Amino acid sequence: MRPGSRLPPSLWGPAPGLITNRVLFQRAFFRPFSHTRPRASNADFTHAVIGSGVVGLAIAQELAVRSGGSTLLLERHSAIGTETSSRNSEVIHAGIYYPSSSLKTELCIRGKDQLYSFCAAHGIPHRRTGKWIVAQNDAQLAALRQIHDFCTKEINVPVRWVGPEEASRREPAVRAEKGILESPTTGIIDSHALMLCLLGLFEDAGGTIALGSAVEDIRPLGSNGSEGWQLQVRDASTGEVSTVTAESLINSAGLGAVAVHNMIVPPERRREMFYAKGNYFSYGAPSPKVSTLIYPAPEPGHGGLGTHLTLDLAGRIKFGPDVEWVDSPDDLAVNESRLAQTVQEVKKYLPGLDKTQLQPDYAGIRPKLERHGAVAHGKGFVDFVIQKEDGYHGWINLLNIESPGLTSCLAIAEKVRRLLYT
Repeated sequence: MRPGSRLPPSLWGPAPGLITNRVLFQRAFFRPFSHTRPRASNADFTHAVIGSGVVGLAIAQELAVRSGGSTLLLERHSAIGTETSSRNSEVIHAGIYYPSSSLKTELCIRGKDQLYSFCAAHGIPHRRTGKWIVAQNDAQLAALRQIHDFCTKEINVPVRWVGPEEASRREPAVRAEKGILESPTTGIIDSHALMLCLLGLFEDAGGTIALGSAVEDIRPLGSNGSEGWQLQVRDASTGEVSTVTAESLINSAGLGAVAVHNMIVPPERRREMFYAKGNYFSYGAPSPKVSTLIYPAPEPGHGGLGTHLTLDLAGRIKFGPDVEWVDSPDDLAVNESRLAQTVQEVKKYLPGLDKTQLQPDYAGIRPKLERHGAVAHGKGFVDFVIQKEDGYHGWINLLNIESPGLTSCLAIAEKVRRLLYT
C-alpha cells in the first residue's frame, strides 16, 4: 500500500492466509447449531472476538500474542476495518478533550504513546504533525485557557501557546484572531497499514479470522457463561448457519455492538445506538498550503470537535467531520448540502480558502449511546464502555467506542486482556 493512500472499502482484499484460515476454521470448528452445553475446557476457542475494526484487531492480536490459548476473530463483512475504522480522520489524538477521570483520557494518552512506538517498530506510516487549536473571539480564547490549564495541571499532556510572529512564520494562511494553543504530540497515521499489521501479528501468533461471518445469536452456557459461550454464525457467501463455542466473549462490534449486547441481555437491559455521521470534503487547490492540523476551539453543545483541517500522509488537505445525526449506519453518502456550512466554518480560520476546489470525499459513522453527547468536559459527556458485563462470566463488552478509539486501540486491547485475567 502506498503511504498515505486511502483505499475504498470495496477494494480491500484479504491479507495472505485469510482464506486458508477461514476454510480451516469452518472445517474444524463449525458444526450444526444445537443446544449442547460443553464445559469451557471443551470449547472450540479460548476467546471469540466479534468485530475486526482497528479495536477488534488490536484486542485479537493482544490475546493471541500475550494470553495463550486460541483466539477467533469474527467479522460480518468480507474484509477487515470497513466501517468506522476506515472512515475517520486518521488522527493520533493527544487526549486533551475529555474529563480527567474518564477512560477516554486514560486510554487515549496511553494509547498515543503505544501507537507511536508501535508504528516506529513496525514501519507503519505516520507523522507527528502537531495540532493548532485556534480562537477567533474571547469565548474561544477562554476555552483554550481552560484546555491549557487542564493539560498542564491535571493530565500532564504537552501544550504550548503560539505567538503571532511564530504563527505568521509557520502557517501564514491560518487566521487566529485571539490565540493559538498547540498540541505537539498530535499526529496522523495510515490506519489501513495499521490494521493490516495488527492482522499479520494476529495470524502469526496462530489466530483465526472468519470473514463474512455474521453473528446472529449468542447463548451463555452454564450459569450465565460460566461454561463458555455458544455463537450462531451465518456464512455470507453460502447462507449456512453454524455454531462455535468459546470460553470468553469480547464484543467489539463497533456499529453492531449494541445489537450484539441486546442478543444476550434481558429486555430491560437492552440499549439503543445512535449514529453520528461525519462528512468529509477534500481540497484540490495548491494554496493555501498548511502543514499543521487546525482545529477550531471547542464550542459548547457541539457533538464533535468542530470542522477541522486534517492532512493525509501525502499532504492532501481534508475538512471534516461535521456532525449529522442519521437513522442508519448505512447512510454513507456525503451530504453535499452541508458543503456551504463547511465553507463557512473553515473560512473562519482559513480565509484564503477557494471554495470551488472543495469536493465531497467520504463519510463515516460514529456509534454513540446518546444522541447529543458532549465532547469537551461538558454536560452529556458519554465515556467508553469497556467492562465485564455484570451478572455474566467471561464477557467483556465494548460500547460507545468512537473517537479516540483509533488512537486508543492498543491501550483498549491491553485493558481487555487485564479484565479477562483479573
